[in-house]
Amino acid sequence: MRKVLVANRGEIALRVMKTLKQMGITAVAVYSDADRFAPHVRFADEAYHLGAAPSSQSYLKGERIIEVAKKHGVDGIHPGYGFLSENAEFAEAVTKAGIKFIGPSPHAMILMGSKLAAKDAVKDFDIPMVPGIDRAITDVDEAKKIAGEIGYPILIKASAGGGGKGMRIVEKAEELADQMERAISEAVSSFGDGAVFIEKYIASPRHIEIQVLADSYGNTIHLQERECSVQRRHQKVVEEAPSSVLTPEIRAKMGQDAIKVAKACKYEGAGTVEFLLDENLNYYFLEMNTRLQVEHPVTEMITGVDLVEQQILVARGEKLTLQQEDIPINGHALELRIYAEDPKNNFLPSIGTLEKYVLPKGNNVRVDGGFEEGMEIPIYYDPMIAKLVVWGKDRKDALQHMLKAVEDYQIEGISTTLDFGKFVFQHDAFISGNFDTHFVKKYFRPNETNGLVEEEAKVAALLSLKLFGKYKKALKVVDAGESNWRERR
Repeated sequence: MRKVLVANRGEIALRVMKTLKQMGITAVAVYSDADRFAPHVRFADEAYHLGAAPSSQSYLKGERIIEVAKKHGVDGIHPGYGFLSENAEFAEAVTKAGIKFIGPSPHAMILMGSKLAAKDAVKDFDIPMVPGIDRAITDVDEAKKIAGEIGYPILIKASAGGGGKGMRIVEKAEELADQMERAISEAVSSFGDGAVFIEKYIASPRHIEIQVLADSYGNTIHLQERECSVQRRHQKVVEEAPSSVLTPEIRAKMGQDAIKVAKACKYEGAGTVEFLLDENLNYYFLEMNTRLQVEHPVTEMITGVDLVEQQILVARGEKLTLQQEDIPINGHALELRIYAEDPKNNFLPSIGTLEKYVLPKGNNVRVDGGFEEGMEIPIYYDPMIAKLVVWGKDRKDALQHMLKAVEDYQIEGISTTLDFGKFVFQHDAFISGNFDTHFVKKYFRPNETNGLVEEEAKVAALLSLKLFGKYKKALKVVDAGESNWRERR
């Protein structure tokens, strides 16, 4: 594999290309009108135009991407995450074009792309499941009967869903009909598939995921866990590895169950098996993501494994050289997603120009980004600017590095999640490890980040006043009338 096209943009395109160049592989970028001068385009060895700014006219045009790849002698296509990364039809079309798709097989994508199909595939492996039904449902009366058996609260979920779309919590029977209609409508709108199912709602869950890696020879390992419980709108903002609550015994068992899930669909490459963990440390299989995760850097930081390199080696047909015993947990890593969002306004996107953009530096600091000072944040794509990742010898050390890095990260011109991250990393619940996926709902108020700045200003003002009083007698102000300086006009 001598030339690889990265069918993506921004920070993930740059991140993949860095590994490609380290491996001596030619990195090919594709771009939309909005990204013509983007860093990932300039960094690539070759770059080719796809189409207009909207993703439907550029990064989602699978046929156009394959056409570019064939024309310029590309050996492999890396999809990154988002866009076409979990599109089985695209993966199959790439393969039929004689190009290697750097990811799992279309079969694995289809199987794990449906939550219902995934549950069915792993049910014979004795993996814990959230109580519920394993089939799609549309009849409200039947849903009420099932909900009564499971017990409220329940969760209505889109089978083809992700990112919190097509998901509704129902506290009581009289709310079920309306919430079910909303979930089906949103599922159709977001995924073109209105299939929904019902499961017991875990009231205080933590979101734990296991990174897996598999080759085409049946070898599968896991690379420990990540905790992704700090979320807004069911989407992750803060991630860490390892989790602060798992015991060695639970960690080992979850890892083995994740391997079973991967084997159930004959998985190849890097993937993530997601679990819910309740307040009693019972865990339940949630789903499998058949791609590289946004938060993969925290796993790389504690294991020393380059996951993109491993993806490419597997795609080349090589056997895994890593053994399970080669994957220790070294220290602790934290990640903050820097979104162009306004936390004080329900995390709504903040569009504008990066008038000032200065990155933090340090041996323990990593920033995966795709923007530079002076660039505009386009309205067409996900509002994530970068990922701020730090490593420490333990969790406390990592938190200290993160707070310093957040302080050093300077962004002006738009609102971002930087101050929100500072709020999280200074909060007693996060510091103690006693939190769940309701962290934002429980603790964050729109004025909280303002409060931090105002409190710091108040302390500074009081200190200044105290110092002024202490040294007032020592101060001597020159009388302007006695000055020897002449006024110049």
